[in-house]
Amino acid sequence: MINHCIHSVKSMLKKVFRSGFLVRSGHTVLTWLITLVLFLHDTDLRRFEEQGELMQPVVFSLLVLLSVMLYFTVSLMDPGFILTETVQGPLGASEDQEAMLPQAATPRLRRCGYCLLQQPMRARHCKACQRCVRKFDHHCPWIENCVGEQNHRWFLLYLLVQLGALTWAFHLALSGLSWSQVGWGPWLRTHGVLLGCVAVTGVFSMVVLVLLGCHLYLASTNTTTWEFMSRPRIAYLRSWGDGEDNPFDRGLLCNLWDFFCVCRTVAWDRVYQRAHRDHI
Repeated sequence: MINHCIHSVKSMLKKVFRSGFLVRSGHTVLTWLITLVLFLHDTDLRRFEEQGELMQPVVFSLLVLLSVMLYFTVSLMDPGFILTETVQGPLGASEDQEAMLPQAATPRLRRCGYCLLQQPMRARHCKACQRCVRKFDHHCPWIENCVGEQNHRWFLLYLLVQLGALTWAFHLALSGLSWSQVGWGPWLRTHGVLLGCVAVTGVFSMVVLVLLGCHLYLASTNTTTWEFMSRPRIAYLRSWGDGEDNPFDRGLLCNLWDFFCVCRTVAWDRVYQRAHRDHI
């Protein structure tokens, strides 16, 4: 047990200092730099602090800390990498059993041309991570990691917390801008840093809002970004039909329950076969 924990810590440290180190460091530094600016300038945050009303400063600081912790959690955790051969056929069956299955029911699983491992349904090879990922959604350069079956729900939680922190920071930065000073030159010298915070938090708030909305929609339909964008090129969706029907869609409530509450590895080929029987 101890050796396993040590191995996990070593693996996480290696991930911290690999190619994504600069991206993660930049994200962390920028986050705390903006937080520091909001505390040092004449914003609502500082006014509350000076008045002895510490509830909002403390809650804001904890929200920022939580967003950073979730960022590193999503960035460093295993998204669902396929490390060993885990399937033998469409349903994990033998060759004789596989031959008895209707070909249209479950498209034949393919072997990855990079890893040489047989990919479970909904898996895809990520060239950036150089691994195959279960229920691959996309590779996110923001976190320098794939979003897949194991960390997708954490990615949405991170986006939600990050959106809350960004919109709050945007409001706080606006509260520090004063329009009573005459002349653009003196005004920019006084408020230039806060204006930069307004711009950064405003732009990132819009980006995160769009991402959160898109991923909530995809989760509600049990679709991944890769499947949504590349449907005509995916064999198991192409063989399902030319329409927009999704063989994994079980309805809004069931999809959201499965997405947020089911933590086990799902045999999507079995789900596909059951959907095919109901479809016909």
